[in-house]
Amino acid sequence: MFEIPTPSLKGKVSEAEWQTRVDLAACYRLVAMHGWDDLIYTHISARIPDTQAYLINAFGLAFDEITASNLVKIDIDGNILDKDCPFEINPAGFTIHSAVHEARHDAMCVLHLHTNETIAVASVEEGLLPLSQYAMFALASMSYHDYEGLAVNADEKARLQADLGNKNFMLLRNHGGMTLGQTIGDAFMHMYDLTRACQVQLQIMATGMKPVLVEQAIVDNIKAQANIVHSGATGGQKSWPAMLRKVYRADPRFAE
Repeated sequence: MFEIPTPSLKGKVSEAEWQTRVDLAACYRLVAMHGWDDLIYTHISARIPDTQAYLINAFGLAFDEITASNLVKIDIDGNILDKDCPFEINPAGFTIHSAVHEARHDAMCVLHLHTNETIAVASVEEGLLPLSQYAMFALASMSYHDYEGLAVNADEKARLQADLGNKNFMLLRNHGGMTLGQTIGDAFMHMYDLTRACQVQLQIMATGMKPVLVEQAIVDNIKAQANIVHSGATGGQKSWPAMLRKVYRADPRFAE
């Protein structure tokens, strides 16, 4: 009941798969550390480089229990690829992720959460407003998808793909937030920016005072400015090593 059966996969999978497992497990732990997890629900998925295989959390584990070895390897249809895997996945939870991975081969990682802040902002007609620097990053690549109930219908996948297009941020109406990234670090930093943007917006609106909106021309130029700040690298590439160190300090067992 309390023991998680997790034989170590270190040295038994490719170097690229193991590194992806370590980074993805770290991402799960970071989400838990920030208080963004939702019991055993929501998901972060990552494609193993140069393959059509994906990693996702085992259904029934809390995010602070995720390790590199207990992530589950699946195909695009959610079939488990390791015959000796002792875990299952939530098929309904992978519906959104499979839709994105099918359409966006540039995105290695898809991060979907149910934070109060993203649900709240996704549930108002105006959506995310240009009220903070965090919002600038999200609004530069923002999309929306209307709520259709629990994501279990295959028909919804085409509509979600069309709504997402080439964007890296999505607010799912009445549901939560989703971010994509070329790396796991990018997807995490995108979610960090989106969550902070929603938090700040709610705090500003709670004052009852008239907010100052940033001009659209500044929003349109934010990507170019970010490239200058990061010297051509992405925000995830710059911050991810520090995030990994943070998780190692908290509990190095995530990388087992």
